[in-house]
Amino acid sequence: MSSLGTDGGGATYNSVSGDAVVVGPLLMAQHIEGIQLPPAAPAAPPCQGPPPTRVFVNRTEELAGLRDAALALAADPEPGVVMVVGVGGVGKTQLVAQAVRRELAQLFPDGRLYVDLEDHRRDGAVDLAAVLGGFLRALGVHKDYVPGRLAERTALFRSVAAPLRLLVKVDNVQHAPEARALVPPQGLLVVTGRRALPSLLMDGAVLIDVAPLDDRAGTELVRRWYADADEGTATDVVRLCAGHPLALRAAVEWLAARPQLTLDDVVRDLTAGRYGTGDDGAREAMGVAMGASGGPAQDGVGEAVDAVLDAVVAEVSDDTRHLYDLFGVLPGTTATADLLRAVGATRVDAGLGELLSSRLAVLVESADRPQRYRLHDVVRAHARQCARALPEERRRSLLRLVVDFYADAAAHGDALVLGARFRIQPPPVRPLAELGAKEALFTGGADALEWLDAERDNLQAVIRVAADEGWHQEVWRLCESLWALYHSRKHLADCVESGLLGIEAAQHEARPDVEIRMRNQVARAAYELGDLDRAEAQLDAAAGLLELAGDPRLSGVVWESRGLIALARGRSEESPHAMGERAEEARQLFERALAANRAVPDPHGVVVQSYNVAQALVAGERWTDALGVLDEAAEVARTTGDEPMLPRIDLVRAQSFVGLGSLDRAVAATVAAADRAASLKQFAKLDQALELLAALADRAEDRPLRAACEEKLRELRRNMGLEPPAAPPA
Repeated sequence: MSSLGTDGGGATYNSVSGDAVVVGPLLMAQHIEGIQLPPAAPAAPPCQGPPPTRVFVNRTEELAGLRDAALALAADPEPGVVMVVGVGGVGKTQLVAQAVRRELAQLFPDGRLYVDLEDHRRDGAVDLAAVLGGFLRALGVHKDYVPGRLAERTALFRSVAAPLRLLVKVDNVQHAPEARALVPPQGLLVVTGRRALPSLLMDGAVLIDVAPLDDRAGTELVRRWYADADEGTATDVVRLCAGHPLALRAAVEWLAARPQLTLDDVVRDLTAGRYGTGDDGAREAMGVAMGASGGPAQDGVGEAVDAVLDAVVAEVSDDTRHLYDLFGVLPGTTATADLLRAVGATRVDAGLGELLSSRLAVLVESADRPQRYRLHDVVRAHARQCARALPEERRRSLLRLVVDFYADAAAHGDALVLGARFRIQPPPVRPLAELGAKEALFTGGADALEWLDAERDNLQAVIRVAADEGWHQEVWRLCESLWALYHSRKHLADCVESGLLGIEAAQHEARPDVEIRMRNQVARAAYELGDLDRAEAQLDAAAGLLELAGDPRLSGVVWESRGLIALARGRSEESPHAMGERAEEARQLFERALAANRAVPDPHGVVVQSYNVAQALVAGERWTDALGVLDEAAEVARTTGDEPMLPRIDLVRAQSFVGLGSLDRAVAATVAAADRAASLKQFAKLDQALELLAALADRAEDRPLRAACEEKLRELRRNMGLEPPAAPPA
């Protein structure tokens, strides 16, 4: 007789606590085969990166160098690196875009990935985990399968990309480790930067140096833009702009919008220094943005660009100039029209149109709905210097509007993503509808999470600015709201960074309740990063404040985190006796957290802490006790509509049945977990359930069930982007 049901494979069902059922082996396998999975993502390879422009001149030598390097490296099974170096705005990104269109795309048919590291750089360091997370999602890995730690993301990126011939393009690389972390297993990495990196050259990288345009190439470019230009006048413009493509483009775009003027007017005004109003500080900032080394040639380029930008900005409309100043004040690098309206800008669409047509701003590639705009980093340096001329009170008032916008938006996003979880801050006063002028910023939890993720770098910058300005309440409000993002998308380094600022803000406001919350968030991030000592240190400090906290749930979150750490330490110890002691320690901590949530009462907290108690009981091999706790938790979850907890409860129930030697009931509970996870689209939990079920079928020698589980797992992981699609039949 089979240990998984009846001896014949009929439709015998035996009741199991928790609504699970035991069925015959054949029907069980058929049931698993019938689980509906999400469709696979479209097979189209990623095609990221700025598009090439139609007007492009010269650069023959540089394009040939890129082509020859790519051809040589494409023939080598080992990955290669090309380093494109030049001052800011000289055209490095456009050079690579032209090379991709002409030849590189054909050499690397499995896709092109792109990132500008300036969007992920903070205090000189790049959040490589965030970059790799973006690459994984672009390659089709479902968000539920993107791990939290950098090492895990690196390993998964190498696994997913291993069979692919990829071209990875990375702008604004400053240090060799940033580049090495993003090299595809096979294919080509093309990086751009302001200076050559000797260690990459020693690794075998090919260097392509991009200089400003010479008189002939610059004159050709100007005359293609401005066909009526006299050759001598065009050459004068090139020399006044020091051959810098960004300055040339801005000057000619500015002229095109003023048909009453001629190119001679531009030359006369630039020669007379009419627009050279930038002070030494502005020129120094521009030199830094362009990567200038301080030599005469570089200084000349910086002054030329500065003069042209002064000219362009001086002639835009008042509304557009206000937008330009706002970009200079913004803490982050991008902005949406909704944000700009929220901070008082008028005629936003027209102003953005003028900034785009003047080549001062560009549209940012973004998969989410709202369009985002940014200034070129050279232009941004100029805008920030211009913004410094604003009265301090005006600058701070604009910043405060930015911070308030993000604080309210993040709070609404948190509420949609995590529902009625325990929060210290009150709901935002402004309704969500007021934050979006033409349509809501987001609708529903999934949409809100995508918005938070798209704004992540701006949100982190806003927290830092709010801390610098002493707006302590807004700091901790943002930190608390962003737990929805940090926890869901595993931005754990962000959670630690902002949480430490949140702790300081709570201390400034003498808010022990907030400090407990902030310390617990840092502790949970450290716990998931594997830094248990740091996590415990934060919880020790939080525990010392519990007597000052009014809400018992704050005690609950601290005891819960301590319990999770106790279990983690127990799993790392080889001694069964030590595991038993850790399990009992964890159980007692979870029981305290459970009592705190019952005291409120908080039904979701009761379910979560009961689930945790059961995990500790299972770790301590108290199987029957665990089943009793799980039955109570499942009843509360069903009564209160806490459906997402039910697959977790079923999986722990399955472990309890395994401990009791009841494989039939373990299988039934695991199937129930798989069914519920599939219906709730909890694909990581579905994966976990199928893997456990395959192991149980193996123990029971049920080959049909094991085969069904393994095939369903392969299909799930293919659809989640973890495995390449099966090759079509010959």
